[in-house]
Amino acid sequence: MRRFEIGGVVLDEADPDLTAAVAAAHRDRVRPLCLCRQPGVAMYVARIGDQHVIKRMPLTGGLHDPECDSYEPPLELSGLGPLMGNAIRLDPETGQAALRLEFSLSRTGSRAPPTPGASEASSVKSEARRLSLRALLHFLWNEAGLTKRTSVWSGKRQWWNLRWHLIEAAKTMVVKGAPLSEVLLLPEPFRASSKAAIEERRAAALRAILPQKTGPRRLMVLVGEIKEFQAARGGHRVVVKHMPGFPLLLDDKGWQSLKARFEIELALWSANDAAHLVAIATFGVNDAGLAAIEEIALMMVTENWIPYESVHEERLVGALAKLREQSIKGLRYGLPSDQPMVAALLMQRKPKPLALYIVPGSADDAYEAELNEMVAARPDFDSWIWRVAQGDMPPLPAR
Repeated sequence: MRRFEIGGVVLDEADPDLTAAVAAAHRDRVRPLCLCRQPGVAMYVARIGDQHVIKRMPLTGGLHDPECDSYEPPLELSGLGPLMGNAIRLDPETGQAALRLEFSLSRTGSRAPPTPGASEASSVKSEARRLSLRALLHFLWNEAGLTKRTSVWSGKRQWWNLRWHLIEAAKTMVVKGAPLSEVLLLPEPFRASSKAAIEERRAAALRAILPQKTGPRRLMVLVGEIKEFQAARGGHRVVVKHMPGFPLLLDDKGWQSLKARFEIELALWSANDAAHLVAIATFGVNDAGLAAIEEIALMMVTENWIPYESVHEERLVGALAKLREQSIKGLRYGLPSDQPMVAALLMQRKPKPLALYIVPGSADDAYEAELNEMVAARPDFDSWIWRVAQGDMPPLPAR
């Protein structure tokens, strides 16, 4: 059972005084301490409706005990490691993560052709100084806790729940001195009875990017589930779930680039009706009031919204979801596809946590050499490796 220190008082999760103490901490801006380790690890309090929830501050997951719900794996085991200190900088005073973006949130002159927003890095050895669209989506997903799953959690995740966690995560991120949440559009769960109110709130959010007589055009960042791509004159309409009547325009050049860059994601989406295709895009509003995409990136997620890159990862994620222990999905961020990474982690294994790797059938000697370096660099982890070219998925080690 988790224990917290709030204002010098130690309380556990079952303590009836915890609710009032957390609410007071939110009001007085007091940081609770998670006592999974000594000294405690600083947390913050988020508010959802009338409830208050203790949350992990960005990039502090590694400070928690591996069995704590707030624990996050070592940064170097995923694509997050190369981004730290350059593209992502943590302010220890505020607990917020300052982000440097590879893409722009404004445009001058005429609208540039839309481009895919997850370009392959030319070298993984060079410093990753800025976040691509895909890397930002992965960072949001990770900080929102959407990479974790266990069979103990009953029921299917719903968009309303994901949306809240993503908004809370965005509040802890800063772009050019302002919270990312101020330029982030996440569709509200659509209800026909609330259609007018939902559209009014969306219109209010979009006022910040309406065309001005002078100065650059401002853009917003959309994160949502793709419902369909509709052919249109000169391109396609991108239809996002929960946003009926508000399609985003993607011109023909952008559509052709999207199909080429995200061929795998689009193929995986076509092959699995239960999975979701998530888009992140920058967009602006023109003088006619139409929303047009500037840059876009795609990510496949399972029925329960766990990201995956291939049918092999999908199968692994499915097997992990049946275990009565928490798994953490690894994310690529800015790493190119020919760079090895941890596919998933089982952090509660004893005596060592278990790192799971999938070696694609196209892997060459250089890939194997880099994988061996990764495994050797972390003797504190056991390893499970599925080499696709050698056959079916090996059994997962018993707990």
